[in-house]
Amino acid sequence: MNTKNIDGQISRKGLRTSVAAGSIGVFVHWFEWAIYAYLASTIAVVFFPQQDSTAALLSVFAVFAISFGVRPLGALVFGTLGDRIGRKKTLSIVILSMSGATLVVGLLPTYDAIGLWAPILLVAARVVQGLAAGGEFGSAAAFLAEYSPRKHRGFGVSWLEFGSLLGFLAASLVVFVLSSAMDAQAIADGGWRIPFLIAVPLGVIGFYIRSKIEDTPEFRSLEELGNVPQSPVKEVFTKHRKQLLQMSGLEIMMHVTFYVVLVYLLTYQEKVLGFDAGTAALLSTAASVAGLILVPFVGALSDRIGRKPLLITAAVSLVVLAYPLFLIMQTGTAWAGIVSTIGLGVILALILGVHAAAAAELFPTRTRQTGLSIAYSVTAAIFAGTVPYVLTWLIAQTGNDMMPAFYLILVGLIGLAAVLSMKESKGKDLLSEDAEDLQSLGTPARATQGVAHT
Repeated sequence: MNTKNIDGQISRKGLRTSVAAGSIGVFVHWFEWAIYAYLASTIAVVFFPQQDSTAALLSVFAVFAISFGVRPLGALVFGTLGDRIGRKKTLSIVILSMSGATLVVGLLPTYDAIGLWAPILLVAARVVQGLAAGGEFGSAAAFLAEYSPRKHRGFGVSWLEFGSLLGFLAASLVVFVLSSAMDAQAIADGGWRIPFLIAVPLGVIGFYIRSKIEDTPEFRSLEELGNVPQSPVKEVFTKHRKQLLQMSGLEIMMHVTFYVVLVYLLTYQEKVLGFDAGTAALLSTAASVAGLILVPFVGALSDRIGRKPLLITAAVSLVVLAYPLFLIMQTGTAWAGIVSTIGLGVILALILGVHAAAAAELFPTRTRQTGLSIAYSVTAAIFAGTVPYVLTWLIAQTGNDMMPAFYLILVGLIGLAAVLSMKESKGKDLLSEDAEDLQSLGTPARATQGVAHT
């Protein structure tokens, strides 16, 4: 599929196709992830022995944690592939692997049918999904950054997180409809399979779109120059350690804020503050919708005023506002819940709208996908999935219900330090550093001219 018009610019249709190709895999990933989390209690009944229901549920969450633990390995594999064979191919491999594993989960026999093989096969499928997830963000962020016009890169890349929020919301809607249409026994008897099987055709559509696109102009330029790296992982750790640390600080702030606001807060409001389950779920949905609306606008705003001002605003907002917002939340009134949850959702939207573009602009094209994949996946494995456990433990140990606020203040400070150490990258030529590397080697950077989008 040719995405350029006669002037060499990315056509509107081509740009829309590129945005769809980049964001649909993230949508499928978060849809499947949220489905698994929402149906955890049912999955515990279906795949694990029920002599101890608590142990079964913990086993489900352990399998969930395993999928996070293998992400860094997926990042190494798919990051390397993306920087060696191209963004397009890895995008296709990742979504095919993710969809195939999801299909397996949806079709797996139960514990009652095949005994211990049921949880073993579930673990195997989740490992494949975790490996694929480790490559999804880096592949998609590099692809969207390199396909978006330079002046609108923030807006283009922001659709990556729009896809993640949309997947999250779609999963909650599907589970809500499923729960309304079936009783708990019917869901356990087979209704739980429906959401997983729904995800499969979405993945097939995503694979079809990704198989029809061209690779990015930046990567094709590197191929023309013979400048594709042989060992991008080694290059990242030897030449771009600073960028890796900067992105890691940024991603720690993003991961923890995301999981506090959209995952842990629902449990916190229900179990700690005494909100009824319906109110807590409604507030979580409201925060997601606020993010869905704001993220593309924040991305577009970053193209006008820069990445750093918005990221600094988000980090400072966490440091200054997290405690007051949780203090308001603890009053327990409906309006307090709305104000505090939406307030946290707005701060999250500021981060989500900018972080991926800013991170992509940190690395040169030669190692962009590897750097993005490693920093994102390692910080996700350490900080993302551990949020509910860490905060539950901290509250239990200290007796202080404000621990989520203190945790957000801490990651806000980490994010602020990372952002302050970064240069403003709005409108950056993504091939400039690669051209400088070539010139230092005495190789003319002929293919970099005319590639950057305007």
